Amino acid sequence: MSTVLAERSGVTVTRTGDTVTKAHAPGTDIAALRRRIRLAAHPALTGVLLPPLPPAQVTTWHDGRPATRWPYGAPIDPLADTVPWAEAGTLLARLHALPLPVSPTHPLPSSGAPSRILATMPGTLRALPHTPLTAALERILAATAPTLTTRPTSPVALCHGDFHLGQLVLFRGAWHLIDVDDLGMGDPSWDLARPAAWYAAGLLHPDDWARFLHAYRPDWDPWPTVDLPARLITAHTVARALAHAEETRRPLTPEQEALADAVFRISRLS
Repeated sequence: MSTVLAERSGVTVTRTGDTVTKAHAPGTDIAALRRRIRLAAHPALTGVLLPPLPPAQVTTWHDGRPATRWPYGAPIDPLADTVPWAEAGTLLARLHALPLPVSPTHPLPSSGAPSRILATMPGTLRALPHTPLTAALERILAATAPTLTTRPTSPVALCHGDFHLGQLVLFRGAWHLIDVDDLGMGDPSWDLARPAAWYAAGLLHPDDWARFLHAYRPDWDPWPTVDLPARLITAHTVARALAHAEETRRPLTPEQEALADAVFRISRLS
């Protein structure tokens, strides 16, 4: 008997015994997904990414969506006394340090975070009622979008593309990254942007932020490279939260309110 673990944004994740099946969103680039699945199965990523179940391939869900199969890994216990921030920093550091595979016939997809946000956020904002908060979001988008297009090229690395704590699972006694939908070549600062945004909004304790950073790269000031992605991640997160609140007729959560407060602060600096 299957249990639904998650269902959102066109994605369905189910568990049957120790097997997890993920039905990916409609419109997923299947060729790119196949390359990402093969990459996740590469021996160089052992101990970093949760490996797909063999054979590492894309199948078809009962409703026609592309699907992939994975071993079950336990997510972070929300009641645990500690959160594996240091382990997360170590995993991202290992991922970013890996040599990029070179294949003229099967090039690695780009990590989609910046382009995805810039493509979807304007439409999200247009669909929302005009308020001081949406006006602040529009100012941030207007200030950051041109800067991103002219930003000096950062070192290209293998990036997760959508890192947050929900992307960590415990498998065979060790933490692994999951979710390869945005895995690809990109600017590694985007993988650090969400923790940075939470820290700047007061949602991530300074000690946890310090553990994460030290594990990723000791004695390093991340803000010259992480500041811009963190601002846009904050704005994007709030825009999506507002859209969801509008759809469900529910208020923002306390965490979302804290990020909304950060949006006002950011917009005054934009």
